[in-house]
Amino acid sequence: MSEEVTSQTEEFLESIYRLQERDGAARTSELVKMLNIVPGTVTNTVERLEKRGLIKHEAYRGVKLTEEGRAIALRVLRRHRLSERLLSDVLRMRWDRVHEAACQLEHGVTEEVADNIEKLLEQHPTCPHGNPIPTLGGGIAEEPTAPLSSLSPSAEGVVNHITDESQTTLERIEKLGLKPGVPVRVVNRNLRNGDVTFQTDAECRTASPNVASAVQIKVKKSGVDFHVHPGVEKWNHKTAD
Repeated sequence: MSEEVTSQTEEFLESIYRLQERDGAARTSELVKMLNIVPGTVTNTVERLEKRGLIKHEAYRGVKLTEEGRAIALRVLRRHRLSERLLSDVLRMRWDRVHEAACQLEHGVTEEVADNIEKLLEQHPTCPHGNPIPTLGGGIAEEPTAPLSSLSPSAEGVVNHITDESQTTLERIEKLGLKPGVPVRVVNRNLRNGDVTFQTDAECRTASPNVASAVQIKVKKSGVDFHVHPGVEKWNHKTAD
């Protein structure tokens, strides 16, 4: 492929990768929301990138990356997540602010700079939100996880990573104490509105469907029967939309 890969193309391919990992394919309606662009621009870009052999589009099924498109997306993702680590660990920016800043940095960071950031951070395996940092060779270590919103009562595990890195969602997740590495036990899932009540330490809290779907759990124990602990009503009960 001789045509230049612009920052706009990089952003588009990276967004497809994120949606494909989350949903199996990237639907044009989701790309419109994620990239904040009009549907016509998404349609034109999809057609252009398909002609370049970077993506495949199937009607009613969505868009997927080709091998070449995936390689480009992973290079961008590597620069993005290393930039997030630099902003968080070295510049001490809040974890809910680094994603937007890294979106601006990722297109200007060269491979050499990315390698030096990685060396400085002693090859940290994940970004501040727990998402794996791709290797220089394009590999990525992904663990089997499930969204908190899908778990049954009495399921237990540890927060692995956050799929929605928008500032609003991360603020709510932090308020609920659901950062990566935190042990979680599901208390109840409201089938009517999708709210998930869970226990972390000594507190029982409730997450909205949007928040719960963004929190990926590495499940250690799953089950469907749960009996409320006698002291559950004494725990502080917090909710975030």
